[in-house]
Amino acid sequence: QVQLVESGGGSVQAGGSLRLSCAASGTYSMGWFRQAPGKEREGVAAITVDGSSWYADSVKDRFTISRDNAKNTLYLQMTSLKPEDTAMYYCAAGFRYSGDVSRRLLPSSYGYWGQGTQVTVSS
Repeated sequence: QVQLVESGGGSVQAGGSLRLSCAASGTYSMGWFRQAPGKEREGVAAITVDGSSWYADSVKDRFTISRDNAKNTLYLQMTSLKPEDTAMYYCAAGFRYSGDVSRRLLPSSYGYWGQGTQVTVSS
């Protein structure tokens, strides 16, 4: 059973920073996703077990995905936060399409999800 538990969300002013964590029950290819009210869930960043990573254009140069395989923990360092980054953030594991990089940021590519952590950015 894959278990994922996110933490680190909160409220911050525009321009601020937050670091999200996701404690996993094992070592998997993983991703961060977010969903704002009334919007579809979207991919933010993804990372393989060996550290290859991908980012959505909207967060490139502001967010950094990383992992500590010894601790089975995934991170998302978010800087220069904007009000439009406000959303529930989810980590996901169980990437279904090994080798297909085009699917790395698609929610449908992952089989396991955490409960989410809220990030609110005020202007």
